[in-house]
Amino acid sequence: MNPQTRQPVFLKLGGSLITDKARPHTPRPEVLARLGAEIAQARQEDPELRLLLGHGSGSFGHVPARKYGTRSGVHTEQEWAGFVEVWREAWELNRLVMQSLEQAGLPAVALSPFSAVVSSAGRVVEWNLEGVRKALSAGLLPVIYGDVIFDREWGGTILSTEDLFDHLAVALRPARILLAGLEPGVWSDYPACSELAPKITPGDWLELQSKLAGSAATDVTGGMLSKVRTSLDLIEKVEGLQIYIFSGEVDGSVYRALTGKQAGSLISC
Repeated sequence: MNPQTRQPVFLKLGGSLITDKARPHTPRPEVLARLGAEIAQARQEDPELRLLLGHGSGSFGHVPARKYGTRSGVHTEQEWAGFVEVWREAWELNRLVMQSLEQAGLPAVALSPFSAVVSSAGRVVEWNLEGVRKALSAGLLPVIYGDVIFDREWGGTILSTEDLFDHLAVALRPARILLAGLEPGVWSDYPACSELAPKITPGDWLELQSKLAGSAATDVTGGMLSKVRTSLDLIEKVEGLQIYIFSGEVDGSVYRALTGKQAGSLISC
């Protein structure tokens, strides 16, 4: 198969995975190094893999975002100061992620959402995707991340990686979206956390909704509840799409997910 026509795969490295979300501004460099090596191994074994990588903000962007309420809109001088602080934190974490990818020998290029995306009421309305498409077709590794965005109705806001994936998936039609965090999947009995849901379909939502809860750490873009709801919406927009929620904490888990092994909880029609 021509790699330029093969469906891409999206991978998100969750903020809870690559940072210590209980401690502000605290990366996990050993985890970043391992994940970079696993991605490199998967790409080496499958040279035709077209991969788009995204990552969360974790203990970097979420802390000032909560302090200033950036997700809900930006209007006052103080809120704009917070907007800049969130941007700076998101950029700093992306810099660390890019360093780890470079050290793994990956041809990664960061595509800042802040400079490319415009939203309205928290939804993407403008995004020139030519650069993303060119990077994928050239065999590069485009990297996006949760970031502040200028918003036509709210002044400014924050779009999570899942928000950005939602828009990209409709345009690029990926085969799979892999969401790597700390949890091994979606717990069907949270907070007891004794039973995983191996597969979730749109018909399961009402029953699961009452059992799911948001993240225990500071997370202004939702939690597991938001991830599942967004994923269920997305699989109905993109035919054949499979979304996996799994733990990237276990050695080799991201590599196995990238090479097609079953991982965590599958969300599909």
